Amino acid sequence: MGNFYLDLETTGLDPLKDKIITIQFMEIDRTTATKKGELRILKEWESGEKDILLAFISESKIADPYPFTFVPVGYNLGFEHKFLLERCRANGLPPVDILNKPFIDLRPFGVLMNGGEFKGSGLDKITGKPHDGSVVPGWYADRKYAEIENYVRVEADEFVRVCSWLYRELPGMLARFKLENNLQ
Repeated sequence: MGNFYLDLETTGLDPLKDKIITIQFMEIDRTTATKKGELRILKEWESGEKDILLAFISESKIADPYPFTFVPVGYNLGFEHKFLLERCRANGLPPVDILNKPFIDLRPFGVLMNGGEFKGSGLDKITGKPHDGSVVPGWYADRKYAEIENYVRVEADEFVRVCSWLYRELPGMLARFKLENNLQ
């Protein structure tokens, strides 16, 4: 059983016309969310979209019938879900469905930490991530691949930082909630 940070970078927001340019994943500890493996970045500019999708399916073992082989952990995984489904179809591959197996999406925690507001709850707004991913398509068009790779690494580090913080803090909040509400 493995929990894996998962994220994608794309050329836009529409999975029917935009493509995946990076798939990044890394095993994280199931109980602490700290890094357990190295960040793997599959880059479309080195081999093409179909090849990175095939490499991801093979290396991650996400298609394994056992549902806990690859548990995606991310921020707003609905985005990755839509892109993986549609871009696999567009490349003649069986669709990868990450939301009908176990997964952990931290976006709701970001919304709650932001007072219930969606606006301002992006990973860049609640962590040290310098900006959102809207700059990536421009970097890709300008062939600034080093900037994309650096952005992906910083984003992964910031995700792990907030995820591991939540793993440490939330159990104590549960205990406090039970105590305050006489549920123990």
